[in-house]
Amino acid sequence: MGTHERWTRLLEVLGDKGRIQVAEAAELLGVSTATVRRDMEELARQQLLTRTRGGAVLSGVAYDLPLRYKAARQADEKHRIAKAAAGLVPPGAVVGVNGGTTASDVARELAIRADIADRGTATALTIVTNAINIANELAVRPYVKTVVTGGVARPNSYELTGPLATMVLQAISLDYAILGVNAVDPRFGAATHDEGEASANRAMAERAEKVIVVADSTKLGKRAFAQVCDIAAIAVLITDKDAPEELVERFTAQGVEVQCV
Repeated sequence: MGTHERWTRLLEVLGDKGRIQVAEAAELLGVSTATVRRDMEELARQQLLTRTRGGAVLSGVAYDLPLRYKAARQADEKHRIAKAAAGLVPPGAVVGVNGGTTASDVARELAIRADIADRGTATALTIVTNAINIANELAVRPYVKTVVTGGVARPNSYELTGPLATMVLQAISLDYAILGVNAVDPRFGAATHDEGEASANRAMAERAEKVIVVADSTKLGKRAFAQVCDIAAIAVLITDKDAPEELVERFTAQGVEVQCV
């Protein structure tokens, strides 16, 4: 188990339990107590947990982990979801993509699709994003026209938010909006932890002909602080095969096409 994977697992357990002891974490992770202590000290330095005598407790920011720690969560499921979402987009489309690990995977899958990449220097796809990590990856690909919103960057997600981001998004038209979210519920729709991200993502959804939400099964039936869009705005929900059948039926009853991959 690599360092970042170990840190991610430790933070996940803290998110579930609120606190953990060094000995318990060492047994869970299969490493020495000395390694766990070093991990906890480093994560405390990053203000992602708070050290206690013999262990650690959840820090106030741990509910919304930085993107680099989310990447290891449900990695296989996210890759399948991203590949399925990218497959729904025809060459030549204008696609809005927000931030987050799953949405970032979607952008990568779009960029390496043979029918898009084979266009050479001709523009085969236009991607509009408020995520600076996505823009950084796509800018070197001449066949992808990359449009970046303005705004203030959030360290946790690399998303640009605020009035500048919203203003740009409200002035354009999208064929598709592919949105990663923190939670999606048949009653309350799609949502995220941060109201600034939600506002930018909402603007992206409102300007799109079709909204595709990408979310692994751990996010289904959950609620988060700020709504991105209501359930009626979502055309397609792509999730993994662990999605509870009862929840899938509830989404379908609301008119959402659900793909479990």
